[in-house]
Amino acid sequence: MNQDSVSLLQECNAGAKMGLKSLNDVLDDVCSSNMKQTLMKSRAEHERIQCQTNAMLYKDQKDGKEPDMMATAMSWMKTNAKMAMDGSDQTIANLITDGCNMGVTSINRYLNQYKDADMQAKGIARDLIAIEEKLAKDLRTYL
Repeated sequence: MNQDSVSLLQECNAGAKMGLKSLNDVLDDVCSSNMKQTLMKSRAEHERIQCQTNAMLYKDQKDGKEPDMMATAMSWMKTNAKMAMDGSDQTIANLITDGCNMGVTSINRYLNQYKDADMQAKGIARDLIAIEEKLAKDLRTYL
């Protein structure tokens, strides 16, 4: 695997981990069973991406990447502050939608940055983008 492929996979790995953390942070507070099911399905998709990127990186004797500490801390603070003020499904949908939009922006930026990544790595990045876009769309009814 070339360096661009490794870097893109590491960013997808970090993005999937960030998405998983965000989903896990709010799942217990969701009231709507339909919304909970939507979030759990997306969580399974994020887990799949994380496993896929881990396996590909492991084959090349590379490690996954942890999400940026500052981004993780800011997300945690924002989630807890908003949930303390209003723990409704609408608030959760808003928080997750914001996270999806940031994820889509980041992964698209990395796709552009790592132009020489192989087709498999680019495919995983596009898959993660599609997962994030679908989740944001599915949550619109709760906003």
